[in-house]
Parts: sequence; C-alpha cells; structure tokens
Amino acid sequence: MQAEEEQLPTPRDLGDRELIERCLAKGLETELAWEEIVRRYRRKVFGIAYKFTGKYEESQDLSQEIFLRIFRSLDKFDRNADFGTWLYSVSRNHCIDHYRSGRREREMVVQHEVQLEEFPSGRFDPHRRIEVRDKREMLLGALSGLPKKLREAVVLRDIKGLSYQEIVDYLRLPEGTVKSRINRGRLELGRALMALKNAPAGRGIAG
Repeated sequence: MQAEEEQLPTPRDLGDRELIERCLAKGLETELAWEEIVRRYRRKVFGIAYKFTGKYEESQDLSQEIFLRIFRSLDKFDRNADFGTWLYSVSRNHCIDHYRSGRREREMVVQHEVQLEEFPSGRFDPHRRIEVRDKREMLLGALSGLPKKLREAVVLRDIKGLSYQEIVDYLRLPEGTVKSRINRGRLELGRALMALKNAPAGRGIAG
C-alpha cells in the first residue's frame, strides 16, 4: 500500500489538462495544481507583459493580473485546444485591455484640461464661460478627491506633461512606483469624473 502511494504522480508529472481538471475540481489538490501551472508558464506570461510595458515591476504586477484572469477563465477553456495557445491569447488580450484602459483614463484627463483652455481672443461668450467654469470645478473636484500621492502623480504626468523620468527625479521614487501611482490615479480620477458627470443636477461637487 505504501509503495503504491509513493508512486502517485505529483503535479509536475501531470499534463496541462489534468492540472486544469484538478483546479476546477476545487479539492485539496487545487492549490498545488494551480501552483504548477503558474510555475510552468510564469516566464511566458511575464514575457508577454514585458513586451507591452517594457518595465520589469509593471510587468510583474500585470503578470499577476493575467494569472488571476486565467484562473477565473479556466472553465471556459476548450479541453481539445492547446492550453499554451489559449493562455497566450488570454494574456495578450488582458495586456491590450490594460493598455486601452490606461489610455482612456489619460484621454479623459487631457480632454478635460484642453476644454479649460482660454477662449479665442476678442470673443466673450457668457454661456461658454459658465460651461468652462463648471468643467474646471468638476476636474478640480475629482482631483481633490484623490489620495495625495495619486493626485500628485496624475497632475505631474497628464496636466503638467512631465516625462516619467522627470517625475522619477522630482519625486525620488522608482519608475515602477511612479507608473503604478499614475495608472491607479487615472482609474480613480476617471471613476470620480464619471460619478460627477452622472450626478443629479443641482448636486454638483460635494463641499
């Protein structure tokens, strides 16, 4: 009996499909099976993330997000397909979504800032002045609601237009930390602007 137990296959002895079945079974061996999948593909996933970010620390964070997405999507994997190919597709799509999300948040900030530019010289439009004032208050209100560290990073990058290296030098922080704060700040700012935009008329900015 003991000899038979010693011959039982370990997760490293199993194929991808068998590991996936163990993960989906949610039994005692789920954690070990998932750890083996991560061990097998972490370099591949990191490599995909690095191609999109070009930064080590950000790629590490993105890799963790990718593996979480893969784990949550295991039940959608076609057992007749190649797992490595499917994993590559999921990883790449997540990286694209990550890039687009960051770009949308940046565009929202830039759009609001552009809308706050001066009026054409020689023209006075009271309605336009009110509109710009409201947009300015909305942007300032959303920014003021961000944590100081995130607000500072977003303002330096998206409003003042500093490069990542300039922000690194100014804040004396690692580039990975700076980019993380900017990305988080954009996401929170985008949510805050959307909430203010959709707020019932008359409520305005909480004071």
